[in-house]
Amino acid sequence: MLKRSLAVAVVLIVACTDRTVTPPDEAPLLTPPVSPSARPPVELAKIVAKGLKNAAFRAYLKAQLDASPYREHKLQFETFLTANNGRALRAIAGENGANPDAIARQAKEAIALEVYFPVAEHAAAWNGDENVLVATALTDNEAPIAYDPAGRRQVLDPQRPPTTPVLALVPVETDFSVRPARLGCIDFCGGGGDVMPPPPPAPGLYMTKSHFVQDFEGWLKGSPEFEVHMLGQKGASDSLVDYQCAGEHAGGPYTFDQNNLDWSGTALLFSKTQLDQYNAAHPNQNLRVFVVEDDDTACQIKTDVGRAERLFQVVDSVYRNLTAGNDSSTAIIRAYKYARGARSLWQAISSFFKTNDDLVGNAVEDDIVGTTYPGFNWFVKGDNNITNGWINLVMR
Repeated sequence: MLKRSLAVAVVLIVACTDRTVTPPDEAPLLTPPVSPSARPPVELAKIVAKGLKNAAFRAYLKAQLDASPYREHKLQFETFLTANNGRALRAIAGENGANPDAIARQAKEAIALEVYFPVAEHAAAWNGDENVLVATALTDNEAPIAYDPAGRRQVLDPQRPPTTPVLALVPVETDFSVRPARLGCIDFCGGGGDVMPPPPPAPGLYMTKSHFVQDFEGWLKGSPEFEVHMLGQKGASDSLVDYQCAGEHAGGPYTFDQNNLDWSGTALLFSKTQLDQYNAAHPNQNLRVFVVEDDDTACQIKTDVGRAERLFQVVDSVYRNLTAGNDSSTAIIRAYKYARGARSLWQAISSFFKTNDDLVGNAVEDDIVGTTYPGFNWFVKGDNNITNGWINLVMR
């Protein structure tokens, strides 16, 4: 699910450029992470698939998907069922010979779900006919369980989608509480008066390019959600904490949206104010640039703690702990250069590493890796020191 195009933010940039470096409190999640004990909603997938025997319901579903303002034309499943006086719910219940209230209760008791076509070619090809499957799975590497409108069960390849269009019924990755804004007039649109130029970018650490070797996302889960996190010391403790996230849902100049293996643009990772405040509060403690593919909740890292510790341990040992960085600017040149990462900090990371997210890797400067990759200056090192990608970092 290669999902990334640069999200262009022309307004409201100034308001977010000088965030302080106070570590964020634990906040309630809009969508709770999927429990390790959760089971895929295969029965709901079968019910929805059988509902697609109804031609009027198929047409209604297609119209609702086409009209969705969310990325990949996603729909929140429960809301879709009950919208328009429960039109979808009644159609599905009718084809299954079931009580609409019973199906509504089943959907409510399930994990939070979204529905959409994760493969762009499938979305374009489906014209509302019966040639469609409804599939579900919880994790990227799990074989999706699918049903056709006759209720016949299939097990799909987790690595390659079938030729038949597949409608996914999967755990929510989208924040449906915020309706996407319509794109306003960016270039000259024919109006009179002076055109105000956008404000200059805030000084700070920026990412201008990224390239990854894979999307780290199963095809049923749609486009990937790459995020870059700035990790540093929490207070005076031997604990690592996430100070700033950059990604699709980060907001303001910290926003970038990568929908294929390559991205270029301008994404702020940490402002100069944040860097200065962090260095004043944490002398001799540097910052790690850490990349994840987010599977559940935006800008919150959740992965296996043991795996994260092993990743840090291997990368730190290979590169003599020179796996962090800091502002090394002078009066003549601006630069973000390698620096020592404290080993003690990654030994206490369980407070924010939880479950599900894919660890792409810890950024290490090319001077330390001992080789270069054209157009990039930091390597992204993953499990067992494998190079999972490259990013270009600049101080402005």
